[in-house]
Amino acid sequence: MSAGGTSVGRTAGLVGAAIGVLAAGAAAGVAIERMTVGRGMRRKARQALDAAGPFGTLRGEPGTAVAADGTELAYEVEELADGTAPGLTVVFSHGYCLNQDSWHFQRALLRGAVRAVYWDQRSHGRSEHGRDQAAGEPATIDQLGRDLRAVIDAAAPDGPLVLAGHSMGGMTVMAFAEQFPQLVAERVAGVFLTGTSAGKLAAVTLGLPTMGAKAFRVLAPGVLKAMGAQAGLVERGRRVTADLFAGIVKHYSFASEVDPAVARLAERMIESTPIDVVAEFYPAFTTHDKGESLAVFDGLPALVLTGDKDLLTPSDHSADIADHLPGAELVIVPQAGHLVLLEYPDVVNARFAALLVRAADRAGVPLPPAVRAVASGEPAPRPAPED
Repeated sequence: MSAGGTSVGRTAGLVGAAIGVLAAGAAAGVAIERMTVGRGMRRKARQALDAAGPFGTLRGEPGTAVAADGTELAYEVEELADGTAPGLTVVFSHGYCLNQDSWHFQRALLRGAVRAVYWDQRSHGRSEHGRDQAAGEPATIDQLGRDLRAVIDAAAPDGPLVLAGHSMGGMTVMAFAEQFPQLVAERVAGVFLTGTSAGKLAAVTLGLPTMGAKAFRVLAPGVLKAMGAQAGLVERGRRVTADLFAGIVKHYSFASEVDPAVARLAERMIESTPIDVVAEFYPAFTTHDKGESLAVFDGLPALVLTGDKDLLTPSDHSADIADHLPGAELVIVPQAGHLVLLEYPDVVNARFAALLVRAADRAGVPLPPAVRAVASGEPAPRPAPED
């Protein structure tokens, strides 16, 4: 490649990293912390964290659900350790440009104690690239709601459910409720919505100055579409600009210091999402409006949790969701960002365990004493790597 071509590639990489992560958890124009360690050393540190970091290592029994358009959706099931019949089944839906590993700490809390299903949304993680999207159809939140139904039918066809959704996953849960209210009435015993929104995302400033936010909203769809059409070039650029990428991810994912291995897990999930997938899904958020669908959950045990420093789905969006669900518990975690479930796992797990207690009691099914203990305030141990 010529010097000019190299420059173009690097420029595209910088823009691709910034805009790609912005849509998933970052934004262009952020002031990146000064790098004081050599690039080679930072690369070796990332490789060491990837090799030894314990986070995102938990695995269950794999399965595949088939969406309406034929897309194969990968999921994993964690059964009860004692082999008894499950009471609740918790179904976890992850956020945009993430995957099922974003639930690592909640998975560590529940494994062996509560039956749980973790799935990768279409075009994310181990799931197939959406066939409709490969054919040129737009990605929609409604389609994700139907995908969730396919996963439930395959992995949890009977028994009481608790639906958990983070960010885009919360929107998936709302779309599911709008489309399948009878199933919600018959089987859903509780709902957990974290770092998510029922709509009006086009007005979010992403922490940028007013003019910058307006410019981004105007330019992002076209720029992302162009990048999606040159995915190979942009992906090479993202690799070249890994340090910039890491700084942006950290700024838009966390509001406090976290274990470097946790920060690396977030980077790894986001950087593994191809730029064309980022481009395909971004427009769906600007038209997302599911406030009215929340009424389907009215009367159910519900937890709405967010960080007070979330720049992507600000805490007032969670407050608005809680206004639609008067019986919901609203928790706003201080000094927490968009990935609050990774940033403050003990806080999230305690409130989530309390929700499971309410859901199990409502459904009249047992819940292990260990989960009830966490709900009462006893801390859960930090997960360790599997043998």
